[in-house]
Amino acid sequence: MQDFNIRKYTPEDKAGIMHMIRLNTPAYFAPEEAADLDHYLDHEVEQYFVVLNEAETLIGCGGINYFPEEQLARISWDIIHPEWQGKGVGSRLLQHRLDVLKPDEQVNTIMVRTSQLVYPFYEKNGFRLSEIVKDYWAPGFDLYTMLYQY
Repeated sequence: MQDFNIRKYTPEDKAGIMHMIRLNTPAYFAPEEAADLDHYLDHEVEQYFVVLNEAETLIGCGGINYFPEEQLARISWDIIHPEWQGKGVGSRLLQHRLDVLKPDEQVNTIMVRTSQLVYPFYEKNGFRLSEIVKDYWAPGFDLYTMLYQY
C-alpha cells in the first residue's frame, strides 16, 4: 500500500479540491454542488483535511463540522481523486477523522450525509442508514443520512 500524508487544509489547497470535485462530476456529485463546495471552503470549514500522496499531490479531502447542541459531528465533503479511488485513501481519511472525534466528549454521534452512490462505503465502515430523501442534492442524487455511534 502506498503511503499517504493527511494534514489540515489551507486555502492554497482550494484550487486542487475544486479540480477534484469536477473530476468526480457527474459520477458522484451533481454539477451544482461545486458552488456549494466553493462556499463551504470559504465560509463553513471547521476542520478540513487533505490527503497527499508520496509526491505531495492532492489526492483526497474531507472535513468535520460540529453541532454541539446535538452532541453531533458531521463528516463533510469527502472527495477522492478518481485515480486513487479503491486504494484505501477514503478509508484512511475517514479513520483519521473518526480518531479525531472519538476522544471528544462533546460528541456522541457522528453523521454523514451522502448519496446512494457512496453510502455502501460508509456502511462498510460502521455507519448505519437512518434516512433517505429522493432527489435531495439534485435530480438523481438522493440524500442518505447515516449515523455512527460509539
